Amino acid sequence: MSTPTVIPPPPRPLRPVTSRTDDARPPGDLPPADGPRLHIEQWVDPVADPHGLHPCSRYVELYWLPIIGPSTTWLLRRLTYGLEVHGDGFDLHLPETARSLGLGDKMGKNSPFRRALARLITFELARPRGPGELAVRQHIPPLPLRHLSRLPEPLQRSHRRWMAEQRLSEPEQMRRRAQRLAVGLAEAGHDRASIEQRLGAWHFHPAVAFQAAADASYAPPSFRTGGPAVHADSAPEDQPED
Repeated sequence: MSTPTVIPPPPRPLRPVTSRTDDARPPGDLPPADGPRLHIEQWVDPVADPHGLHPCSRYVELYWLPIIGPSTTWLLRRLTYGLEVHGDGFDLHLPETARSLGLGDKMGKNSPFRRALARLITFELARPRGPGELAVRQHIPPLPLRHLSRLPEPLQRSHRRWMAEQRLSEPEQMRRRAQRLAVGLAEAGHDRASIEQRLGAWHFHPAVAFQAAADASYAPPSFRTGGPAVHADSAPEDQPED
């Protein structure tokens, strides 16, 4: 009788040996804090920062907020404000901040405030940097494509238009914004003079305001597709503040 041939199993792949560092923490793993404070400092990203937007921008409010939630959005803005005042970083009092945001003062793992902090890390808006330290972005990148499908369809259309307009020159972007705002004002019942005055108050160039008001006043109703000036389908820059 011949001896059966035994085929040895393939060798198990070697797992690369890496040292455990704070930057290698899995998403949502908060850095440990020795007390009720967490040190906040800037996350400087030379690649993403030039294309980022301010956390208080309408872009963040329209497109990021539906993904990360209002609590995380307000926390991000609060941290950014602290970094604008204290450029070298500052100590964040956790229970006090939680109460000021209306999230109570519980600091448990599943508390609303801790979940908001964890979402900042999960969505790569912040990252741990040593025990009791958190680096936070001050320039928020455009929403990743994998999250766009979660937005309501009107916001998806608005975001596609926003992305397309980023490739245009600054004067052309300004002209298009003025046109959409003028159409919205015309639909709301404003006449040509009122439209031009409002656009001027929103710091559009006088020539741009004049032409946009004229076009909106003479355009037939079926051509006016811009919607009201603060419609949900408007681009973030199309919603000026009085």
